[in-house]
Order: sequence, then C-alpha cells, then structure tokens
Amino acid sequence: MSRSRMKLGAFLMAGGHHIAAWRHPDAYAQAGSDIDHFIALAQIAERGKFDMIFIEDAAAIRERDPELASQAARSTAFEPLSLLAAIAVNTSHVGLVATASTSYTEPYGLARSFAALDQLSGGRAGWNLVTSASELEAENFAASGLRSHSQRYERAEEFADAALALWDGVEDGAYLLSNGEAFADRSRLHPVHRHGKHFSVDGILESPRSPQGRPIMVQAGASDVGKDLAARTADVVFTASQTKAEAQAYYADVRARLGKYGRGHGDLKVMPGISPIIGATEEEAKAKYRALQDLIPDAVGVALLASYLSIEDLSAYPLDGPLPEMPPTNLIQSRQQLIIDLGKREGLSIRELARHFAGARGHWQVVGTPIQIADAMEERFADGAADGFNVMAPLFPSGLEDFVTLVVPELQRRGIFREEYEGTTLRTNLGVAQPGKS
Repeated sequence: MSRSRMKLGAFLMAGGHHIAAWRHPDAYAQAGSDIDHFIALAQIAERGKFDMIFIEDAAAIRERDPELASQAARSTAFEPLSLLAAIAVNTSHVGLVATASTSYTEPYGLARSFAALDQLSGGRAGWNLVTSASELEAENFAASGLRSHSQRYERAEEFADAALALWDGVEDGAYLLSNGEAFADRSRLHPVHRHGKHFSVDGILESPRSPQGRPIMVQAGASDVGKDLAARTADVVFTASQTKAEAQAYYADVRARLGKYGRGHGDLKVMPGISPIIGATEEEAKAKYRALQDLIPDAVGVALLASYLSIEDLSAYPLDGPLPEMPPTNLIQSRQQLIIDLGKREGLSIRELARHFAGARGHWQVVGTPIQIADAMEERFADGAADGFNVMAPLFPSGLEDFVTLVVPELQRRGIFREEYEGTTLRTNLGVAQPGKS
C-alpha cells in the first residue's frame, strides 16, 4: 500500500523522559528552567526536519509526597505556551504543540492564546487537548474535586466545538484590508454564539485567520469516548502501545471511526510514542539502558507506577510479587490497562514493572543501533501501526542529538522520511488538509 512519508515529533521534557535522567552524569540539572536549553532542543529537532516539538503540561506538581518529588526531578517546568512563544522566534519550520486542559481553561481564552502563537510562528501552532486526570490539578482549580471521566469528556466535547468555531469565525482576508475604506470586511467575520451546559461564548477573535487555517488539533485519548473525540476533531493522535499488535489495533480502531464524521484516513495522523536508546553497537545501547535503569530508586519507580494505576500505595504489597487486582480508575484508564496487560504478558513483579515503566511511562522503548531502531520504526510504519512517531529521548540533549545524527539519515536513506520541509506551516508539513480548502 502506498503511503506518505513518516511523521516525527520530538516530545521535550527538561532533562529527559527517563524518570532518573537527572541523576545521569551527562544530565543538565537546570534543564527545566533554562530557556536556552529548550531553544537548543527545538533547533536540533528542526535540523532533523521533525514535523513538530511537543511540550506537555500539568498545572500542578507531579508528586504529592515532597520526598518523592525531590527524587523525581519533575518539579520545575515552563508554562508551555510561554515557552513556545520564545521558541517560535528562534525557529522557522518546526511545529509548536502545547498541552492545554479543557478542565481548567475557557474556550475563548485558549483559542485566543493559540491563535496568537500561530501568528507569531507563521502557522506552526498545535493544541494538544487534554481533559486532565490529576487530582493534584483539580485541587488547584476545582473546589468540587476531580470530575468523573464522562463529565471531563462531556466538557471537552463542548470546549473543542467552541474553540474550533472561534478559529473558523474569521475568514481569510477578513482583516487588514488595503482599500482604505474599512479595516475589516464584516461579511468575513462570523460571531460565535454558543450557550451550552459548560460554556457561553459570544464573540469574534481579534486575530486574522491562521496561515494554516487554524491550529493543528492533537489528542491522546484511548478510551472509547476519547477515540471518538479524536476521530471527530483531531489532526494528530498521540498514543502509547507496547506491542505491534496493540499499536495496529488502536490504529485500525481510531481510523474506523473517521467515516461517521465525514472524514478520510488522510485527515488524521497516528503517532505513538517511542523512547529510543541508541548505541554504535547493540551492546553499547544495552549498556546505556542499564546505566539509566540502575539510577532508579525503587521508591520513585513504584510511586510513579502507583500514580498511573490510580492506587495510593503499592508498597504494602511484596515488590517481588505480582500486581494486585486493580479497581477501575477515574483517571487515565488506558494507561492503567496498558500496565496491567504488560505485567501479565511478561510475568513482571511490581519492582520489575516499576523499573520498566519508569523508562518511558508505558511508551515503546527500543534499545539498539541506528539501523535496528530504524528497522523497528519502519516495520510498524509499513504494517499499519503508525503514521509516524513522537520521539521521547530518555536523556536530553544527547538522546535527541543521537536520533537526529544517526537515525534520521537512515530513515531518509530508506526514502520514508523527508530530506527537506514541504512548506512553512505545520499543517502543510503534516500533509493534513486546511479547513475550508480541498
């Protein structure tokens, strides 16, 4: 089957995605609060012709226990839209995607902020819609506590429709007329009047239409309601899968949902996360992996695992025994199931599962030479498991630099990844149609 070329995102996270990256001898301790560090990472990704960089967000600390927070190095982070605005003026082609929550923001404010980033960057902005499943975030914003999974998605559906309407309410050429008679063409401005259960919006964005039509929509929901929302509104889906079969099943499922919303397969790119550990030889790559794994304190690994399983404390169970039965969660349901399935499939103890999970939080880890990593990526790309990948370097900047220097040329040699950008907007480079244009 003929397919377009692979898409690549660089998922940036301070010192690296491995939970113990900050303890590595090559770590940069100030990574989470150094703007120059993030600009340099974005420029590495752009040199590698990546489609986008991605900055996640949670409007709260990551760990409730101060002792664990002090060991996990996830306590310092920039607010992503502010960070991406600075990166925008130091790059020219790479897309700029940020997480923003539908639970703790309002449609007009969010649409306005992303429209501004889109203008600042010349059409390179993207919004990763999340509903926020952290009780720590809820405690910072919602007096009533964390909403149920169904309530969060009900709010997200209404939020997404309002934001899309605001971006589409300004047509091309609506502002900045050159005839000297009017600054705006009123026939090209369409006020939004939406009064729903969760939001009321009456107005027009004070921004010209995006150079790419509207910002790219990204989602990562893996529940049924999450996949439906993605099939209806998203341009890109981020996902986590351990095996190729799991990745293929998700890929087929979310694409099968597109038709009922009048969309085709080319309207959505599925980009699972991959955490590559690269060595000149397989043994060197394995040694790099072991060196990182040896830095994980058991308490940190187990606490991280417990947080994704939605259980307060796993230390009450034997660490060298299996996971106990898990009650259904109101938090990240798909990630909880991924962990349970992994433990059963591989016969892993709590300690082993925690150490495995701490490397990439449930995403696909590949350890090997550039050719081995390219082989693995090409196999999933060719076999209907992915349209591309969200690259999660375990250690920054070296992990991203290794991928760009060693793996990208191998993908280019095989003809499955670009050698030059197709255009200047994120939508053009992703190959996703611009709204309102064929």
